[in-house]
Amino acid sequence: MTDEIRLAVVDDHPVVVDGVRLLLRDDPAIRVVGSASTAADAVRLAARVRPHVILLDLRLPDAMASEIVGPLRSAAPATRIVVFTAYRDHAALQATLDAGVDGCLLKDAGATDLVSAVRQAAHGIAIFDPRIGDRAAPRMRSRLHDTGLTRREYDVLRHAAAGRTNPEIAEQLGLTRHTVTGYLRNAMRKLNARNRIELISKAAQSGLL
Repeated sequence: MTDEIRLAVVDDHPVVVDGVRLLLRDDPAIRVVGSASTAADAVRLAARVRPHVILLDLRLPDAMASEIVGPLRSAAPATRIVVFTAYRDHAALQATLDAGVDGCLLKDAGATDLVSAVRQAAHGIAIFDPRIGDRAAPRMRSRLHDTGLTRREYDVLRHAAAGRTNPEIAEQLGLTRHTVTGYLRNAMRKLNARNRIELISKAAQSGLL
């Protein structure tokens, strides 16, 4: 992948597309290369511009997101698909997650979280907003069980993988810095990692990121 990340936004509300552009305007590495407001247009857009990442609304006028994951994969096999929704409790969310998307982000995400999610998705790291709970990845529960990581240790690890410092993680998750350090040490021990870089690497190899 080139240094520039090509992003497409699929949403039938222009204010959302404009909002994404606004939030990303200060990051020169991410370029919005197109938008679509229907499922049919989204598939055509994906085939034409082959974006690195698609932000996909849960509900479109002509289809639910779960119904077009397959067509999008066929149109642009290398593209990462991240559901972008305001409805963390919507009944259709589980079907979309089961369809095999690469992540889920809530629409109230700030600029920092949006940039981080797009960057991680573009580099092959699954990104799921922790607020959608264990529905995000049924396979994740098995992976956490296999490694012995707790959900909170995983949350801290995910933020570390996004490049956040311990103080930033503490503020984001409402923890003390000492607690964050403890969670990371536990994760290193459980994954047999000697440092933060090795921890993130082993977590990615284990399918946790």
